[in-house]
Amino acid sequence: MHKIAVRALSANTNTELLEKQAREFRAEYVCVYSESAYSDISQRLADTKIKVLCGMEGLCELARLECDIVVNSVVGMVGLLPTLAAAEAGNDIALANKETLVAGGTLVTDCVSRNGVQLLPIDSEHSAIFQCLMGAGNNRPEKILLTASGGPFYGWSKDQLRGVTVEQALKHPNWSMGAKITIDSATLMNKGLELIEAVRLFNVKPEQVEIVVHRQSIIHSAVEFCDGAVIAQLGTADMRIPIQLALTYPDRLLSPAKKLSLSDVGNLTFGKADDQTFTCLAAAKKAIAMDGNAPCAVNSANEAAVALFLKKKIRFLDIGEAVNGALDAVKFIANPTLQEILDTGSAAEEFVAARYGRA
Repeated sequence: MHKIAVRALSANTNTELLEKQAREFRAEYVCVYSESAYSDISQRLADTKIKVLCGMEGLCELARLECDIVVNSVVGMVGLLPTLAAAEAGNDIALANKETLVAGGTLVTDCVSRNGVQLLPIDSEHSAIFQCLMGAGNNRPEKILLTASGGPFYGWSKDQLRGVTVEQALKHPNWSMGAKITIDSATLMNKGLELIEAVRLFNVKPEQVEIVVHRQSIIHSAVEFCDGAVIAQLGTADMRIPIQLALTYPDRLLSPAKKLSLSDVGNLTFGKADDQTFTCLAAAKKAIAMDGNAPCAVNSANEAAVALFLKKKIRFLDIGEAVNGALDAVKFIANPTLQEILDTGSAAEEFVAARYGRA
């Protein structure tokens, strides 16, 4: 019987929800990343004994708390330092923050290995791959089949994409997600980041990861072995399944998620991802082939460009141009230190700001 107790919670600026969750789950600590929200959450929780923290220092303090597992689901490269802090403190990590592995690369995987902690994926695709390998023993995957919904603009041409609005891009066909990841899904940047994350997590070469467009989001990913056998993980499009598994691994518990009925689904279709039209995906593929600090550059440029697009300061296709431009403009470093990774992120953001303005 698993009983999950929450020691700490964090948010960026949503103090109303953070207060509600902190009281409901009797948290000992909370942290807001935005300094502007610190006063509000402190006042909201003034009648409790909950310790209120703020900023990156606060996130890292939470990550170091004695616990069974740290769930990292912050958005963007903000998650890198807390992930390293959690691993160095000996805490297992349930990772929904793909940018951590994209930007940090071997700095993260080496830190996890050095400290003997587990890194459990929460992203539905990487959880699926993880589950497909759970019973594989020493058998290594020959290929990873990373599925993609294709986003709201699958099959569109560049001419059709020129006039895409923020409102159109925020309408994902299958998943309900935050604004940044929804835009990433529309540009296929999310799939590019997931490709890089898969290379890091499962220690495979970039050419061993094939992106397959699967519009129904029933097969969450699959692995192919040397004998030609393909093992896939299927389920409804419900993030409660991978989140729960990460928290209770290696045990599986009853889930509130709707059970899958293949007869109701009827047909499953598959297609190729178009990285000629969706140039963010092409940039991500090029970046992981280069490795070093290149994935960090495309990730940070994308974060900056998406922020501008959400504020309607740039066009949809400008996101891909910004990402590819940053990859060419930012100095390449084959074996970056942590400081060089952080500097790369800043340089990519500055490149986007210089070309398009600030968010």
